[in-house]
Amino acid sequence: MTSSNDASGTAAAPYQAAGSLQGRTILMSGGSRGIGLAIAARAASDGANIVLMAKTGQPHAKLEGTVYSAAEQLEAAGGQALPIVGDVRNDEDVAGAVAAAVERFGGIDIVINNASAIDLSTTDAVDMKRYDLMQDINVRGTFLLSKLALPALRRSSFANILTLSPPLNLDPKWAGMHLAYTMAKYGMSLTTLGLAEELKGDSINVNSLWPCTLIDTAAIRNMPGGGNMAKAARGPAIMADAAHAVLTAGNALREGGSRSGNFYTDEQVLAAAGVTDFSPYSLGAPEDQLVPDIFL
Repeated sequence: MTSSNDASGTAAAPYQAAGSLQGRTILMSGGSRGIGLAIAARAASDGANIVLMAKTGQPHAKLEGTVYSAAEQLEAAGGQALPIVGDVRNDEDVAGAVAAAVERFGGIDIVINNASAIDLSTTDAVDMKRYDLMQDINVRGTFLLSKLALPALRRSSFANILTLSPPLNLDPKWAGMHLAYTMAKYGMSLTTLGLAEELKGDSINVNSLWPCTLIDTAAIRNMPGGGNMAKAARGPAIMADAAHAVLTAGNALREGGSRSGNFYTDEQVLAAAGVTDFSPYSLGAPEDQLVPDIFL
């Protein structure tokens, strides 16, 4: 099977899938737009069941799409969708989303921790409300969704937790540039590291995925200078194909390695899946002029 287009219609490179997510049930935080929606749409094209828990139930002035419009796109792509308006910071909302997924589809096979907040301010400049927001969504939200889904995941023969977070790169450069955001994203990655070890005996694969280059999303475009940065980015389709490969390719991604506890990059995953030309994922800028992502 060749790759589908991403949610914005950008043509993707010829990723050849090694497996399918048909009939699998995915519970994702966020996903009403951007990378999360692209990942969900790629899975939906296989015939997956997607449960989206996102805050945007009504149209937003600066952000395109709602959880309901996203669900319509997923069903048009070939999947089944259950949209849930909820906040990953709220225990009751997350517990309700887990219960709704099990009730509607009979279980949960995959959890994707996609919801994330970003603020690249220095320590002097960061507002503590933004600090708390990043800690609550990125770290606590990832931990909570993973935790509450564990009973359902243990009943699945295809159990995966995939978190969109970077490798734990302890080069002081990254902490020094934007300490608050670095702590929040690394908290997500520590959740991957810890759960992969804790769940070794439960047949639940726990991994992280991170892009090598900037990805064009609303969060980037809404940052100061984000419009120009987005011109030197790739489209979300590269992360959609990479996530699909992580979830379906198994040991093909790492010879002799474990299927759990890995911190993959999109290029690494797709290269292992046979992709040699990444230029179709770009939005027009030459490959040597793309903006590298942080933490690598």
